[in-house]
Amino acid sequence: MLFPQGEDNFTYCPATGLAKGNEHSEFAGWAFPFPGVFLTEEFISEDEESEIVELMDRDDWKPSQSGRKKQDYGPKVNFKKQRLKAGSFTGLPSFSKKIVAQMKACSVLGGFLPVEQCNLDYMPERGSAIDPHFDDWWLWGERLVSLNLLSKTVLSMSCDSEDSIQLFPTFSKENGQLSPPGSFTQTSACKNSGKEGINCILSPRLVPSKEVTVAIHLPQRSLVVLYGDARYKWKHAIYRKHIEHRRICVTFRELSAEFSAGGRHEELGKELLEIALSFQGRPV
Repeated sequence: MLFPQGEDNFTYCPATGLAKGNEHSEFAGWAFPFPGVFLTEEFISEDEESEIVELMDRDDWKPSQSGRKKQDYGPKVNFKKQRLKAGSFTGLPSFSKKIVAQMKACSVLGGFLPVEQCNLDYMPERGSAIDPHFDDWWLWGERLVSLNLLSKTVLSMSCDSEDSIQLFPTFSKENGQLSPPGSFTQTSACKNSGKEGINCILSPRLVPSKEVTVAIHLPQRSLVVLYGDARYKWKHAIYRKHIEHRRICVTFRELSAEFSAGGRHEELGKELLEIALSFQGRPV
């Protein structure tokens, strides 16, 4: 079942790590665990945001796909032929040194060493968007780190796999009832005991993964990390309707195991990291 672009039927809740069914969808009152997302608000201050954007705008933005513009700081890559070299890469920009240092405070970013930074500029006037996709697995490691600047947006997660997701009824605090109605079955013992509800068994609901889309709301100046299932099982997208004002996304990527310690191309990885973390770069 395909959804109109931007119509997500679940919303990710950072406080609980659950994807909760949206009020007006058929999944209202249902939820399931959505692992692999770390979200922190106000990762940088308003002043830092202004300064970073001003520095970015001093360099050229190159036209990219789907109405986006970009600035890339990273090695020269041919993903089809799986070839990689430093090329004209001179490192991440100087203003990112502080951002990368602040990441060390995030529990999920222990040992995170970015080897590439991509700045993407989204504007409603250009119809900017990005279709559902996975970031490359051959070169980039598990954690994808994005800083969301200038305006809020929504990251839409979708899944192509043939498996099913087990949904659970959520408990409504207002009336102490399980919601939605009919989400539990009564055993015959339950019906006959006269103490209705004591021995009730909750019935989870199975739905095909393809019918589920999850909205992750990204406030302005928030930092989001995708890893695990959110990186490898779920595709991510940004739809046009969720770009209301200019938005800049700063994404940092680490190297895969193949280019890390003990990997086949460890030496090349080491060389690229040395360049990246000199923080003397200009866009390539």
